[in-house]
Amino acid sequence: MPWLLKTEPDCYSIDDLARDKRTRWNGVRNYQARNFMRDGMKVGDPVLIYHSSADPPGVVGVASVSAAAEADVTALDPNDDHFDPKATKANPIWMSVEVQFVERLPALIEIGLLRATKGIEAMALLQRGQRLSVQPVTEREFEIVMRLARGTKPPKPRVGRAK
Repeated sequence: MPWLLKTEPDCYSIDDLARDKRTRWNGVRNYQARNFMRDGMKVGDPVLIYHSSADPPGVVGVASVSAAAEADVTALDPNDDHFDPKATKANPIWMSVEVQFVERLPALIEIGLLRATKGIEAMALLQRGQRLSVQPVTEREFEIVMRLARGTKPPKPRVGRAK
């Protein structure tokens, strides 16, 4: 199943991921996002990397899940910005997955283009009030975004015949 991970480019960008090759995706402090990492993300799943708080925001690259969820160690480190005093080794509360760099897209796929693209109107990223930093993406949404990245037209929606 494909996923989308949001990151602020001045915090950790696609260029940082390309340099590091792989990283633990830690610092996520939302229960639903944590559950997606813990229960949904599987090794090998493709991941769209989205730069938020950018001008303009958009999809900038692709990664893949390279290691399953485990305790987010930043929650246990009092010197880390993501420290959570309620987290313990016995009950770490927060999880992180490891992702590895796959590619930087040839061009930013801006949020405006995503909003204007037919076939992905229901994409979680495009829903009003959606702020999760970890989001599921359907296979079709992933395919359409990748076609946009490659400069090819998205496939026409499948239309069933009335019975």
